[in-house]
Amino acid sequence: MTTKRNHNKEQGGLKDRLNEDMLTQLQSKKSHLKQQEEQKKAAEYERKRQELKKQEANKSFEQLLEESELDWETFK
Repeated sequence: MTTKRNHNKEQGGLKDRLNEDMLTQLQSKKSHLKQQEEQKKAAEYERKRQELKKQEANKSFEQLLEESELDWETFK
């Protein structure tokens, strides 16, 4: 087991073994994928917000009545 650890120390880390061009490509790809993921999340958030806004605008009178906090039975 100690031979594996010594062998790994001799080789160095992955960062040491990769050449600089490959390392910069990987870092660039990482940042690009992260940016794409953030854009995807923002688009999904906006889509849900628009959907909720549309649902709110198209509510029936019954739905509005059910969501109301007033007790309509006391006004009968």
